Amino acid sequence: MRLLKKAPKQQGFTLIELLIAITLMAVMAGLGWRGLDGLMRSRNINQTRVDQTAVLQTILAQWRSDLDRTTVVPGISDTGLAWDGQTLRMTRRASTPLFDGSDAGLWVVAWTRRDGRWWRWQSPALQDTRHLLAAWNRAERWGKNASAEDQNFETPLVAIDQWQISYFRGNAWTNPLSSAGTPSNTGANAGPSASNTDSSSMSPDAVRLEIDLGQATNNQAQHGRITLDWIRPNFSNNKT
Repeated sequence: MRLLKKAPKQQGFTLIELLIAITLMAVMAGLGWRGLDGLMRSRNINQTRVDQTAVLQTILAQWRSDLDRTTVVPGISDTGLAWDGQTLRMTRRASTPLFDGSDAGLWVVAWTRRDGRWWRWQSPALQDTRHLLAAWNRAERWGKNASAEDQNFETPLVAIDQWQISYFRGNAWTNPLSSAGTPSNTGANAGPSASNTDSSSMSPDAVRLEIDLGQATNNQAQHGRITLDWIRPNFSNNKT
């Protein structure tokens, strides 16, 4: 009589084991996704901060460039700068030459705060006093009430709460609207009694810029106060 061999018993996962395994994999996948999502959010926040810092550095570099190239134009401004309590205007050498490589002339540049934002205005390159004077007056009007045409020459910069300007003249920091040598802590946002032009013809040896970026928000990672001192390139303080 032939004996039949028993077939080996097949072993496998039970339904409960499969459900437990699937549940564990789902939990691990969820935790992994949350970690990945956190990394992506952190990367986006850091990239936003880097981009905004680069933009702010570019703006401040433009500010320095404007002051470095300031040029006095007789009949327009004895200092090359004019502050009316709201807008800073200046005449500066154009940095872009003509097609033939010759000097393009001068720009009239203005900086102001409007609608919670810092703005810069720049005229086309000009080479005669008459057109420079017209652009100078136009920049003043732009700072007070920008027309649609004037807005074609403006550039929105960065959101700020307020800004202040001080001049260093006569070995002291002064209000740009005050006489040289008269210290003042109110370098900007002057009241209605302020004059529309500088009350001193002495060119500042240095210009101090203070801007308040306000509180950090989702769209504005930069915040706090920034102070930047510009010093006239040929200035030397011989005070003992």
